[in-house]
Parts: sequence; C-alpha cells; structure tokens
Amino acid sequence: MPGRLSSLLDPSRVALGLTGDTHEAVVREVAGLLRGHPDVTDFEGFYTELMAREALDTTYLGNAIALPHARTRDVKRIVLAVGRLATGVHFANCQQDVRLLFVLGTPKSNPTDYLMVVSTLCKIVNDPANREALLQAKTPDAFIAAVIAAEAKLAPA
Repeated sequence: MPGRLSSLLDPSRVALGLTGDTHEAVVREVAGLLRGHPDVTDFEGFYTELMAREALDTTYLGNAIALPHARTRDVKRIVLAVGRLATGVHFANCQQDVRLLFVLGTPKSNPTDYLMVVSTLCKIVNDPANREALLQAKTPDAFIAAVIAAEAKLAPA
C-alpha cells in the first residue's frame, strides 16, 4: 500500500542524532539523507523546492513533530527521510520545539499517494505510545520496527 511509511524507510535515511541547532540546519541535515536516492532525479532542485515550501508556512504538526515536504518534478516516486534530535529546535509559529522530522518528497503528478502517506503519518504520531516509541528507538532499525508496529495497529481487524 502506498500509504505505508515503513515501505519508504531505509535505515540509511533515518538519523537519530541530528546535530543542527536551527530550523534550517536540521531540515538540511535530514534532506541531505536523500542525496543520491535513486528516485531523486535532481537533489538541488528538490532541496530548493523543499526550502521554498518551508518559507511559506510552518510544517509543524504538533507534539514536537514536523513534516517538511515538497511536491516536485525532481522526484520520480515518494521519498522519505527521518531525523530526530535529543533536544528540540524552534520552528516558526510553533508552541514547542521540534524533535522529530519527516522530510517527504513527492511527485507533482501523484497527490493521492502523498495524501495517503501524510494521513498514515498523522495517525501514527497522534498516538502518544507511538510517538514515545519513535522518540526512544535506539537504532534506525528499531525506529523502522516501531513504525511497522504502529502501522499494524492501524490495519483494519
């Protein structure tokens, strides 16, 4: 299913110890994990559009989570990278600092899959137990396992 976050995640694109101390620095750090991704046809173009979208309005979702994203011609399929900070970084128009970032790139031609992924992400991170599991995962593999477990809870019985 295109809405499954776990199908988009790779341990090499999950950074659990971000070092940036500003909004721009952490977005750049997480987006950089997508450099060289086979579905990113032009990283610089993608990054430029990502930052242009960031300048429009906050991508803060609440609960210390942000979703920097871009719909762009510079990706062939949806791509995702994740970053986590030990302490938060301020994002504009936020009431609390961001600790977990999901950087998403999606083709302009495929809004349906994008909406499914965002919907799944929001359902997962709105559950306090899921958020805690993501914030406490010790390794990228454990982080992905927490996403898989959270997705399983969403599956219809």
